[in-house]
Amino acid sequence: MKMTKVVPFAMSALLLGSVAIAPTASANGGEAVVTNATQQDEQSPQVQPIFIKVAGTVENVEERDNATYYTTKDGENTNVFVVNKDTLIFDNTGKEVKLQKGDKVTAYTYANKPMLMIYPPQYNPEVIIVESQEMGSVTVDFFNEDLVNTDNSLKLNVGEETVVQSQLGKEVSVKDLAEQHLLVFYTITTRSIPAQTPPTKVIVLDAVAEEQGEVAEETEEASSNSAVQDIIKNDFYDINGTTMVPLRLIAEELGFKVESTGTGAIVSKGAVSYTITRGEKAYGYNKALRQFEVAPALLEPSKTYVPVEFFEELMQ
Repeated sequence: MKMTKVVPFAMSALLLGSVAIAPTASANGGEAVVTNATQQDEQSPQVQPIFIKVAGTVENVEERDNATYYTTKDGENTNVFVVNKDTLIFDNTGKEVKLQKGDKVTAYTYANKPMLMIYPPQYNPEVIIVESQEMGSVTVDFFNEDLVNTDNSLKLNVGEETVVQSQLGKEVSVKDLAEQHLLVFYTITTRSIPAQTPPTKVIVLDAVAEEQGEVAEETEEASSNSAVQDIIKNDFYDINGTTMVPLRLIAEELGFKVESTGTGAIVSKGAVSYTITRGEKAYGYNKALRQFEVAPALLEPSKTYVPVEFFEELMQ
């Protein structure tokens, strides 16, 4: 008999795992601002920011957890920048520097990067720029195939004297700058629209592109886990205290291939393969054997059910 039993808490928490995504507007001093849908309809279309830009003066420095925490103040706003070995730190002329108390800084953090929702806000910036007395401007943005940034305010005219580098230390040239996230240092611009500049230094933020991919994967995984949870809530049996759930529906939702053997199924993804037989607690994992608490069973026509704990293994 089918029952409306709540899935054990630990498994429910696992299957409902999700990613907290940083808002594209800073809750405490950031310059990335997003208007609501009504405002956007009434005004000109808004360009969604690629990076959150947060400024302040360093008031406290604390070393912990393999990172350095810099507490900054900007008027009444307090923010914390969590800096590790991968954070790029330059002054506004493009010179590498070390952060110190009293520095006036601007941090650039990828807008869709996961972040802790705590107060004061904590950012893990890709780039931190320290204000110096020397002349120099900085832009951190995505540049298209014409080397124009997202809001059409700056176009790069890269010359032979421009220093071109990669955040990950790869060999890059001018042709590699198109359609990339770039850290740009420059001193002069034209008065045209967009303004044009011969930058002194350009750094390709290729680590940012990798993080984007990771965020997309995590978001997709969270969506899949939510769908799995819905299946479990609506389609399960209880056998001697063990929650039995449909093998094919959930395995395929998790991206596995399921092939019927007549008496069970082969569940596979890449180099991983499981051989499951109805009525037998033992099941194959590649060339090894593992054990179910309750044997898989055909509880509905053409639907094999297995213990819910099996999917914790598939998700590892």
